[in-house]
Amino acid sequence: MLKFAAGIFALLLAGACCADENPPLLLRHPTISATQIVFVYAGDLWSVPRSGGTAQRLTAGTGRASLPVFSPDGSEIAFTGDYDGNADVYVIPATGGTPRRLTYHPMPDEVMGWTRDGKSVLFASSREAYSHYPELFTVSRDGGFPTKLPLPIAAEGSYSPDGKEIAYVPLAHAFGSGIAAGAHRRCGLRDWRIRVGRLCRETIRTTSTRCG
Repeated sequence: MLKFAAGIFALLLAGACCADENPPLLLRHPTISATQIVFVYAGDLWSVPRSGGTAQRLTAGTGRASLPVFSPDGSEIAFTGDYDGNADVYVIPATGGTPRRLTYHPMPDEVMGWTRDGKSVLFASSREAYSHYPELFTVSRDGGFPTKLPLPIAAEGSYSPDGKEIAYVPLAHAFGSGIAAGAHRRCGLRDWRIRVGRLCRETIRTTSTRCG
């Protein structure tokens, strides 16, 4: 019996010695600028040169960072931060530093991107919805009151290169995370189509619909 136990111990020890010294890591939500790649690992933002190298930690604290997006000029990163028990929009320099909070509503705000001029951050929130449906808003990179885009419902969005159109998805996948998936599960909605809307002053006119 002792010999059997010793044999099992030897096998376990050999397995531990032969284990991969560099196991794969769960790196999420990558965003790319001309010189950097920023990603999320263990609830914080990390940056590594596009040419390769050692990743540097950009955020630290008791909260959780997610959904980073570089500004068009690559100087700042907008991200969703949960530091005070609620998900809000934050901006941090691309080189790291103290994050600046841009939104303060008790409903969660999830960063989607930037306006093409780099002056505002695009985010999704159900802050003004009567039944927790997600809608799109912009908020100045300097802070202030958000502005709602004239869409009845939108979970994700991205501006065209000229900023005159926006591609958006009414609802996210049912088994995803965030406010859109929550509304999907509650209401049983099924609309994952990508729609394109043309920005016309105070309205958005849908010009085409494509299946995703």
